[in-house]
Amino acid sequence: ALKGPREEVVYLPCIYRNTGIEKPDYLATVDVNPKSPRYCQVIHRLPMPNLKDELHHSGWNACSSCFGDATKKRNYLILPSLISSRIYVVDVGTDLQAPRIHKIVEPVELFWKGNVANPHTSHCLGSGDILISCLGDTSGNGKGGFILLDGETFEVKGNWENGGKVAPLGYDFWYQPRHNVLISTEWGAPKVLANGFNPEDVERGHYGCRINVWDWSTHTYIQAIDLGKGSIPLEIRFLHNPDAAEGFVGCALSGTVHRFYKTEKGDWAAEKVIEVPKKKVQGWLFPDMPGLITDILISLDDRFLYFSNWLHGDIRQYDISNTRKPKLVGQVFLGGSITKGGPVTVLEDKELQCQPEPFVIKGKRVPGGPQMIQLSLDGKRLYVSGSLYSAWDKQFYPDLVKEGSVMLQIDVDTEKGGLKVNENFLVDFGKEPDGPVLAHEIRYPGGDCTSDIWV
Repeated sequence: ALKGPREEVVYLPCIYRNTGIEKPDYLATVDVNPKSPRYCQVIHRLPMPNLKDELHHSGWNACSSCFGDATKKRNYLILPSLISSRIYVVDVGTDLQAPRIHKIVEPVELFWKGNVANPHTSHCLGSGDILISCLGDTSGNGKGGFILLDGETFEVKGNWENGGKVAPLGYDFWYQPRHNVLISTEWGAPKVLANGFNPEDVERGHYGCRINVWDWSTHTYIQAIDLGKGSIPLEIRFLHNPDAAEGFVGCALSGTVHRFYKTEKGDWAAEKVIEVPKKKVQGWLFPDMPGLITDILISLDDRFLYFSNWLHGDIRQYDISNTRKPKLVGQVFLGGSITKGGPVTVLEDKELQCQPEPFVIKGKRVPGGPQMIQLSLDGKRLYVSGSLYSAWDKQFYPDLVKEGSVMLQIDVDTEKGGLKVNENFLVDFGKEPDGPVLAHEIRYPGGDCTSDIWV
């Protein structure tokens, strides 16, 4: 995979929910080939047939766990809707540059066959089926269950989990068959987070603090690991080496990254290995501003870990040669809430000597902060988009909702570490035909660092 072809197009879900524009979300195809006359342009838009879906993350119908099976092709993108609970199956195989809708799984299918809603992460399985994690039940309460789709017909088969016991909350997951494990994370109860963030809901226990361990072969929930009240563990990544019994999870609200690992006893444990200190501020929603670690990924060679620090506004690169002691080797600020000249004054900062400058590229001052990230297969280019989730975008970065998000590219030093913004790369989603839009997760045709699981 490290020697795979360079990415030429990427796909991003674009969201209109909470922007005031009554248009459906769509899947954008962006040209990222520097030799192309359409470089940095949206070359195709696939609108969904419904309003207010809140497209979010996507996955594939087949992935590395199916490699070696000549009958499996990675030609459909699985696109769950976080709020409407629809799942769109998008054909990208017929024309990579112009995807089309192949099938729509309506919410009632998830409700009736699995008593789950708010689908989030989609991973394909070695069996050819597709596994999707969910955030809640049909009433908007938290419920960390899973739904299984047939990999050929895309019909809902039912729940993946067995035994009746499920995690109290759901979000992301990763599995590793060689260690007979699936580990899932927790965001919050859908009815609580649907329209914005209230810190009192953390105190009430409506947001997550655990990673949840499942027995891969029996599909049963066997262990919960508490990472601290109000931590909100979001994206979880095993090392790519399928023999490795460890990985990392980013905790949004606590601003921490934990290493999880298999113990000598055979169960699982976690330890905090990175912490971003909160900043004492004035002129913001609250007196303490967390970094809000929202997305993390690991390079395909398992050498570097990256994460986005959405509120403070930076992307960080860590050398994880020693997984217990990550070393910060790269950092770049791309906006955020603490820039000079803005409404927020930093009163106490354990990391920075002064507030960072506003981020301007090609004459545009970029609203919001860095959020979703995706790394090229060779590890040399890191793509970044700014939208977290439309209701939270609206609350924390109102200018982002008005002006639309951007996609940026960062050049990576893969030898010593280091990050540098590519000043020639800007995709401005504020200039879309139907008005400014919120672009979210980035996917490459053929797979990427966060979609591939080797078994």
